[in-house]
Amino acid sequence: MIVDCAIYRHGQRTGGPEDLSDALAEARAAGGFVWIGLYEPSEREFGLVTQEFGLHPLAVEDALKAHQRPKLEVYEDSLFVVLKPVAYEPESDTVSAGEIMVFVGDCFVVTVRHGEASPLAAVRHRLEEEPEMLHKGPTSVLYAIADAIVDRYLEVATELQTDLEEVEAEVFRPEGGGARNTASRIYGFKRQIVEFRRATGPLTVPLNRLAGTGPLGSGSGVPFVHEDARPFFRDVGDHLARVNESVEGLDRLVSDVLSAHLAQTSVRQNDDMRKISAWAAMAAVPTMIAGIYGMNFDHMPELHWLWSYPVVILVMALLEVLLYRLFKRREWL
Repeated sequence: MIVDCAIYRHGQRTGGPEDLSDALAEARAAGGFVWIGLYEPSEREFGLVTQEFGLHPLAVEDALKAHQRPKLEVYEDSLFVVLKPVAYEPESDTVSAGEIMVFVGDCFVVTVRHGEASPLAAVRHRLEEEPEMLHKGPTSVLYAIADAIVDRYLEVATELQTDLEEVEAEVFRPEGGGARNTASRIYGFKRQIVEFRRATGPLTVPLNRLAGTGPLGSGSGVPFVHEDARPFFRDVGDHLARVNESVEGLDRLVSDVLSAHLAQTSVRQNDDMRKISAWAAMAAVPTMIAGIYGMNFDHMPELHWLWSYPVVILVMALLEVLLYRLFKRREWL
């Protein structure tokens, strides 16, 4: 469905065209650009936009099917950029990712959004309050969307760091490190970091190209990008680099926390086995003595002594005390 459609001239919104077929001509005539926003359009709904703006069929296929990696594709009449906004639910420790596809031409921008993460209404509203930025044309829309998404990355990275500190405290708490669900929670947390990395990692190359700093984005290698906008893309790229560093640090830290938890579990199991072995050894002594005297051989002089029973009981008790003190001194009990 079409969420919004408007023509912008000299940084100001001049209203939305009633007919999409007239939107592009009107934008060109006014010296501005048209911005059309769509949310999970069907093939029939997107067909009219494709026909009017001459979008490349391969890019259209990607925009309709979604499930793409962040990337930048350059076609004859437009740029096609895939971005993955993310959202984090602290209650369930879940990272969810959506997708935003942006088509940028000489005087048009078409955005296609999939998923609930990062609606573009706030981006459009913020841009409309900055006419100087909007005056740079369609590039300003692409920059504003990328900037909003990467800023959200920073927020999600901070939230993940906070939750990971809670998990770390739980692991190293004496009474909490052995909880049965601790390992599954850590592993689930690691999966969320992997999901987060899928959104942030591949975006580095497209942003470098847009900023003109990458090997494929220097000079005039990327069309439809205003020269004055390149420093802004470099700023977004710097923020993304911080995010990627945070993600790498989180991944290493959660791996270390998982290793520490497994090591604690192993040590705890060894302690339990030592305690079991110590008690088994203490139980074996009276069992052995009782077994010997339960054989009922005729030539066992101790069976006929008056003090045999109390002596045997005393010997058992002394051996048990000695074994207990020995195991206690070695911290087996």
